[in-house]
Amino acid sequence: MIKNSSNKKVIPLKRQPLVLIIFSSISFLLILIRLIFLQLLNYESFKKMSDENRIRLIASQPIRGRILDKNGYVLADSRVKYSLIIKPQSLKERYWEKHKSTISDLLNIDQNLIQKKYFDGLRNQKLAVNIIDDLNVEQLIKFKENEDNLFSFEIATKLIRNYPYKSLAAHVIGYTQPITDSEYKFLSKKGYKLNDLIGRTGIEYVYEDFIRGEWGGEMVEVNSLGKFQRSLGVKPSRQGEDIELTIDINLQLVAEEVLKDKKAGAIIVMDPRDGAIRAMASKPTFDLNFFSKDFKPEKEYNNLFNSPEKPLFNRALNAYDPGSVWKIVTALAGLESGKFPIDTMLETKPCITYGSQCFREHNDLGFGIIGYEDALRVSSNTFFYQVGYGVGVDEIHKVSKKLGFNSLSGIEISEQENIGLVASSKWAKEGRGWGQPGRTPWVPEDIASMSIGQFVVQVTPIQLARAYAAIANGGYLVNPHLAKKDDEKLSDKKLIKIDIDPTHIRLIKDGLRKVVESGTGVSINYGVSNLPPVSGKTGTAEDGEGGLDHAWFVCFTPSEKSELLVVAFAQNTPGGGSVHALPMAREIIKVWNENN
Repeated sequence: MIKNSSNKKVIPLKRQPLVLIIFSSISFLLILIRLIFLQLLNYESFKKMSDENRIRLIASQPIRGRILDKNGYVLADSRVKYSLIIKPQSLKERYWEKHKSTISDLLNIDQNLIQKKYFDGLRNQKLAVNIIDDLNVEQLIKFKENEDNLFSFEIATKLIRNYPYKSLAAHVIGYTQPITDSEYKFLSKKGYKLNDLIGRTGIEYVYEDFIRGEWGGEMVEVNSLGKFQRSLGVKPSRQGEDIELTIDINLQLVAEEVLKDKKAGAIIVMDPRDGAIRAMASKPTFDLNFFSKDFKPEKEYNNLFNSPEKPLFNRALNAYDPGSVWKIVTALAGLESGKFPIDTMLETKPCITYGSQCFREHNDLGFGIIGYEDALRVSSNTFFYQVGYGVGVDEIHKVSKKLGFNSLSGIEISEQENIGLVASSKWAKEGRGWGQPGRTPWVPEDIASMSIGQFVVQVTPIQLARAYAAIANGGYLVNPHLAKKDDEKLSDKKLIKIDIDPTHIRLIKDGLRKVVESGTGVSINYGVSNLPPVSGKTGTAEDGEGGLDHAWFVCFTPSEKSELLVVAFAQNTPGGGSVHALPMAREIIKVWNENN
C-alpha cells in the first residue's frame, strides 16, 4: 500500500486499471441502453416529435353538411366568409413594397395596416396572417382577376352556419357553437380544432358525426428557426354529409303561423303509419342565426337564455296535464280489464263524490245514460270517473304503458324530451316523487283526477301523437322520427304491435269519428270544404302548476287509412280545446289537403 504525504490511503497501482475498465464499461452500457431506448423502443414517438417540429399544417375547415326538408328545401347550410391572408415567410422582402402597393390600390386598403400585419407576421414567424376579414363581393372579384400577380396573398374561407328560414323549426334543427377549451382536450382526438363548431341541440347535435365533415389543409416544411421552406402538399377537407328530414316545409310554415297568436304552445304533425314527423313547432321560438354571430349583443343573449318565457324550451317534448284527450286511455283500461265491456251503459250525473269532493260534469247536468262512443263524443267527465274508479289506478297505468306513456318516445332529439308522469299505486307508496315512502297513500280523489287526465297525469304532445297514431293505424305503436328512414345509417324504425284487443281499438276509433261528426269537435269543418273525414278529441285541462287552462286537440285524417295526425296544444290559453286548439289543426289539415 502506498501512502501519500498526508498519510491517506490510495488505491493500489495494480487495481487502478481494473476500476477504470469497470467505470468505462458501466458508462458505455448506460449509453448503449439509452441509444436502444431512443433508436429502437421510442423511434416512432421521437420521429413524430421531429416531424411536428419541422412540419406545420395550415388547416382548411370542412363544409358542414346541409339539413334539408323532405322535398329538398334547405333548412340549414354554411355561408362562406372570405378573408385576405398573406404568407409573410414565403415572400421575399425585395418584392414586398410592390405587392403592398398593388394590394392596397386594388382593394382600397390602408398601406400602413398591411405593413403592420406583414412585419408582425415576420417577427412572430407566423405562416399566415389575416389582412382583411369578410371581403365584400367587389373586393373578392378584383382579387381573383389579379391573383396570378399577387404572390403569397391568398383568399381564406371561414364557414358560418346559416339558417335561411331563421326561426323555422328551430327546436328541431338545433344550433352549433364553438367547442370550449375543456372540450378540446378530448375532442381533439376526434379531429376537432380549437374553436371548431359542434352541434349543441336538435339535429345538429344528434347527427354531428355525419354533418361535421373532416378537416384538411396544406402541409408546409419549416427549418429549425420556424421559417417556411416549402409546401409538402394539400389535403382537401371532406365535406359533411347532408341530412334529409321527414319535415315538410309547407306544413312546418303553417304550424309556426297558427301558433303566432298564442302565448305558448306546440304543434306536432305526424304520419300515423310510420311515425315520420311532418312538422314540429314550439312557441315561443328563436332565431338560429343568433348563434352564428361573432358578437352576441347582451340584450339578445338575455332574451334567449334568461327570459322567463324560455324560448329554448321545446314544448312539443315537455309534459303537461292532458285533460280530456286522455280519456281514450281510461276507456281502453275499462275495456281491457273486462269490467266495462263494449256494451257498457252508464248514467252520467251533474257530479259524483269521491273522498271529500264532488267531481262535476262539465255541463253541470249530465248526459243521461250513455255508452263509450257517446261519452267520447260529448266528452263526459262523470262517465269516465266511473270507469276509472271501477278499474283502478294500476289498470289505467298498465294500458298507458302499452300506448307509450311514461317513457321516451324514441324520437332522435331525446335530449329535449320529458318522460312525463302517469301515476300508480307504487308511485304513491314511494312518496310521489317528493314525500316520504308510506306517507303519501293513494286517495279516492286521485283516481277521479286521473280518469280525465288531471294532476297525477302529465304527458307530452309527442306521447299523445304516438297513442292516437295507434288508434288511427289499427293498433301499432310507431317510433316518431325526423330523419328519413330509407337511409339505414340514420334510423331503423319498426312498428310495434300493441297488446290491446283490436275490437276495443275499433270502438275508440268510432267514438273519435263521432266527436267530429256531431260532438265537441264538429267545428273542424267550419269555413272549409272538401276536407277528408276527420276523427279527433278536444281537451281542456287545468294547469297543475296553477296557471290558466290548457287547450288541446288531437286528430287524424282520413278517418280510415289515416295519413296525417295533428296534435295542437295552446299552453295556458283558457276557453277550451274546440275554441283555441282545434282551429290550429284545421289550418294544417287544410294546407295538407290542398297540397295533396
